[in-house]
Order: sequence, then structure tokens, then C-alpha cells
Amino acid sequence: MTKETLVNDEKKIERAAYVLKAVAHPLRIKIIQMLNEHKELNVSTIYKNLNAEQSLISHHLINMRDKGILEIRRSGKNIYYFLVDNSIAEIIDCIYRSKILA
Repeated sequence: MTKETLVNDEKKIERAAYVLKAVAHPLRIKIIQMLNEHKELNVSTIYKNLNAEQSLISHHLINMRDKGILEIRRSGKNIYYFLVDNSIAEIIDCIYRSKILA
């Protein structure tokens, strides 16, 4: 392995850790699962389905958007959130299927 490969791998490892930290919260995992199932949702739908405070859900949505996990689509006064890449939901599904949670 060359030094350049190690540096590139290090960058990928750092990014992977960053993304995993960004979703390492039960509400964020639930939000990701909902968005994976429904493709896009507004804040009202999310907080009502999760039975959580609107401000708390908004905080998590903004955090995940800032970290590049979610993006938005505006439609009039509504803002719809969606996953930038569905592979994050696949990672969560993989964790569910692993022996870690058994």
C-alpha cells in the first residue's frame, strides 16, 4: 500500500466516522428510516409520526442537513426533507441484521 493510498483511505475513514456520528441518535435513525420509506417528508409529518416536539425534530433535521445526509425541496411554504443517498439507510439496515443487535 502506498502512502497516497493510505492518505486517501484515511480521508474515507474520517468521513465514515463523521457520517456515523451524525446519525448516531435514535431519533435520527428513525427519521432516516421514515425518509427511506417515504422518499420525502415535511417536518410536521415527521414529528407527528414520531410523537416528538417539532423543535427537537427540526434540530435533528438541520443537523443532518448540515452534515450532508439530508437535503430539502421547497414547495410554497412547505419544506420537504429527503435523503441525499439511500445508502445510509442500507447501513442502518445492515446493523439491524448484524449479530451486534442480537
